[in-house]
Amino acid sequence: MPPSKPSIVSNPWQRLRQFTAARIALGRAGVSQPTQPQLAFQLAHAQARDAVHMALDVPQLLQDLEQAGLAQADSCLVLDSAAGDRLYYLQHPDSGRRLNDASRERLKALPHPSQGRAYDLAFVVADGLSALAVARHAVPLLDAIKRQTAAENWSCAPLAVVRQARVAIGDEVGELLSAKVMVLLIGERPGLSSPDSLGIYLTWIPAPGLTDARRNCISNVRTEGLSYEEAAVKVHYLVKQMHKLQLSGVMLKDESTRDGELPKASGSNFLLGA
Repeated sequence: MPPSKPSIVSNPWQRLRQFTAARIALGRAGVSQPTQPQLAFQLAHAQARDAVHMALDVPQLLQDLEQAGLAQADSCLVLDSAAGDRLYYLQHPDSGRRLNDASRERLKALPHPSQGRAYDLAFVVADGLSALAVARHAVPLLDAIKRQTAAENWSCAPLAVVRQARVAIGDEVGELLSAKVMVLLIGERPGLSSPDSLGIYLTWIPAPGLTDARRNCISNVRTEGLSYEEAAVKVHYLVKQMHKLQLSGVMLKDESTRDGELPKASGSNFLLGA
């Protein structure tokens, strides 16, 4: 009697899985996926859905910020978008791009200079599409940025935390805080292997109505992605360049190295073959 064939056929690319969290080389059972990868996919899908619907625990975030020495809980500005609740926010994306009336009036009531911008920098923390990312990564990332920029003499606006927010809301907050540069930390849209990815958006002279072309983005900040230290180096470099060149977005390229310095010119251009 011939030996029976194994029920699960392995994929010869299996060894490549050590380099990526992507779903590759899963093998097969007949014409289907093996049970374990199928269950793992269902778990990842459930985690992504939970991250989207999860509400940001603002009191815990403020407590974590205070314990880390990053901000006093009573000095942080807790704001809300025009979305009344999480379901409305998900069904009406545009509502998350602007503040509600109460939050707007609160920011307008703050002292503002008669001319120019009062602060060199404003940090805005927004839940976005993954409050889980903010809960896990916002505080250690802000701590890394604080250490990276310690030598700078930048004035910072009060830290703002915005619920039910999308990226564009940072520009309105930045303008009302009278900041030259706005740095927005926001939970990114969850993927099936990354429900807790944090994004960073930076804008020079933020104002409502700006397009994505006016923003710089640093993406995939998480334990399995871009480290806090590497992200902090990029933030430091970009903010310095924004103040120097007075621009942001597609006209400002991130040419920083791991230590934040410009790469040395090679003296050749591979496109020209010289």
